[in-house]
Amino acid sequence: MADLEQRLQALEDREAIRNLIASYGPLADCGAADELAALWSEDGRYGVSGFADAHGRPEIAGLIEGAYHQQLMADGCAHLLGPVAIDLSGDTATARGHSVVLRWNGAAFEVLRVAANRWTLARIDGGWQVTRRDNALLQGDAAARELLRP
Repeated sequence: MADLEQRLQALEDREAIRNLIASYGPLADCGAADELAALWSEDGRYGVSGFADAHGRPEIAGLIEGAYHQQLMADGCAHLLGPVAIDLSGDTATARGHSVVLRWNGAAFEVLRVAANRWTLARIDGGWQVTRRDNALLQGDAAARELLRP
């Protein structure tokens, strides 16, 4: 029975992590800064290579409330996160995958960003939270590719 319980817990954990990551795009696109920041732990970090290194929920919310993101929403945008590969280890996990940001240019959607992502998560108070997310454009850099490596 213990083996079955462990397998069920792992499935539930993976589903919770996938749901958490999938909620990022809709929250970003509707400008729900506080709800998006609540995906992170209190002292979580969000590093976007060449753009930002936000530490803590207020700074992470500030990325959504900032002028750049507000203009992106005004133009029309979609943050799409692909499936993630999840490595579980008890109360911590790592998820790796891609993200794409599309922007409306007045006539059609254009690809604004294609990035590699590494999410580090922890079970905190019975639920999963992001402790760190690193995001880097896939422009041929080895550092960006490394984010996808198991």
